[in-house]
Amino acid sequence: MRLLGDDKSETPSPSAVAGESPAVLAEDAAVIDVVQRAEPSVVTIMNQMEPRRDESGALLEETLVGSGVIIDEDGFVVTNEHVIRDAGQLTVRLYDGEERPAAVVSADDPFTDLAVIKIEPGGLKALSWGDSDALQLGEKVVAIGSALSEFQGSVTVGVVSGLHRRWQRDGIMMEDLVQTDAAINHGNSGGALLNFRGEMVGLNSNVVRSTDAGEVVEGVAFAISSKVAAPIVDAIIKEGSYPRAFLGIAHQDIDPETASFDLPTDHGAVVVQVSPDTPADEAGIKEGDVILRIGDIELNSDMPFLNVLALITPGETEPVLLNRGGEEITVQVTFTGRERRQ
Repeated sequence: MRLLGDDKSETPSPSAVAGESPAVLAEDAAVIDVVQRAEPSVVTIMNQMEPRRDESGALLEETLVGSGVIIDEDGFVVTNEHVIRDAGQLTVRLYDGEERPAAVVSADDPFTDLAVIKIEPGGLKALSWGDSDALQLGEKVVAIGSALSEFQGSVTVGVVSGLHRRWQRDGIMMEDLVQTDAAINHGNSGGALLNFRGEMVGLNSNVVRSTDAGEVVEGVAFAISSKVAAPIVDAIIKEGSYPRAFLGIAHQDIDPETASFDLPTDHGAVVVQVSPDTPADEAGIKEGDVILRIGDIELNSDMPFLNVLALITPGETEPVLLNRGGEEITVQVTFTGRERRQ
């Protein structure tokens, strides 16, 4: 006979009562650990633009807000270029609420959406790079940033939905993106995408809301992979800029829409303007020329002009195939380096 109070059976654990498995609790603990280690390195960036007047003459004051990551304890912060574009007065708000003025070191636009700014050092915690090539589909990742520009240190969790993705933006095919379904919103740009070791495997940059046809898109966000970002950011910190080739033109990539404008070819890039005393000018490239190929790389919808130019090393001399009024000609161009942006 079993007497009251004589039950030797084990008391159910809190997790069993709640219906949660130890594996779920372990995963929650892993996320919490990642956030506690990484969140002090994620900052809010406020870009107070220069006042401007609208068409009616009214004075407009605008402050762009995004995220950034302390990548070096000497005060270097990596972010998206579009967060600090046309920078006015830059201010960085740290994890504890302290604000410090910031200055642009350099940006890698238009090739990547990366920029480095600098604040005064002291009491900073830097986040280390992880290996984006080691990510696997379905792996859990954590995103941290200033969602909707005001909710600093917002944390979302998702999975790696795709690797080595390409996405066209602002005239360039962005390469080697990490796709995730972690919720990304305005203000998250420039924030960290982390693996469960607390390493930064990507810099959150894009979220897709709809297709060109107007179809609603959910759960598709892109981060610039650490494989792409790390060498660019490291070069900016050490050398002040990342080396990029310069041609000296304004251009328009040919797509199905522009190809209908009585052009002599259905691919390439139309030269809209040639700046004086530039490699293009010295090589004899003219307005109206269509650039078909640089070196042995043909320009097309998968490889627009900027993607091809990104493969050129400053100082190289390459043959450039042009279509000029229906006739193909080749000129030799010695590409210089782009001036350092500050």
